[in-house]
Amino acid sequence: MTQSQTNGGDGAGAIAMAEPPLNNEIIMFNRSLSTSSCLSKEDEEMTRTALSAFRAKESEIEKRKLEVRERVQAQLGRVEEETRRLATIREELESLADPMRKEVLIVRKKIDSVYKELKPLSYSVQKKQREYKEAVDAFNEKNLEKIQLITKLMELAGESENLRLKKLEDLSKSI
Repeated sequence: MTQSQTNGGDGAGAIAMAEPPLNNEIIMFNRSLSTSSCLSKEDEEMTRTALSAFRAKESEIEKRKLEVRERVQAQLGRVEEETRRLATIREELESLADPMRKEVLIVRKKIDSVYKELKPLSYSVQKKQREYKEAVDAFNEKNLEKIQLITKLMELAGESENLRLKKLEDLSKSI
């Protein structure tokens, strides 16, 4: 028995079984037996039994072919239905993606414009920070000298206070 794949125009291939070549040979053999007078009744009976067994097998094969064809068509129907469903889902996703792409582009443009506005401000802030740091450093330098001077004066004042107290003590001892 040979198999061949056929295309019914619907895009799906169905499996078709070629007629077995033995069928024609048995029919020819049967005709020759019936015309031949040399066969006995037992031989004719065996031939008829073999022929009916062959026809039963042939009928069974035909039923199987139909069952397989039906299953293939059912599977094909499910595949086509799933393909349509997936195509619909794809279209829905593509339609959803388009507005989102536009929104993303709008947001990106806004971010770029804000960045362009902030860039010069960033430079001016950095410049002001440098100027402020320089001014603070200069102020601290000037004040450092003053602080050192005040500290020295306080030390001297403390020493002079100690001397004054010592002189007062000495004076009170002498009295």
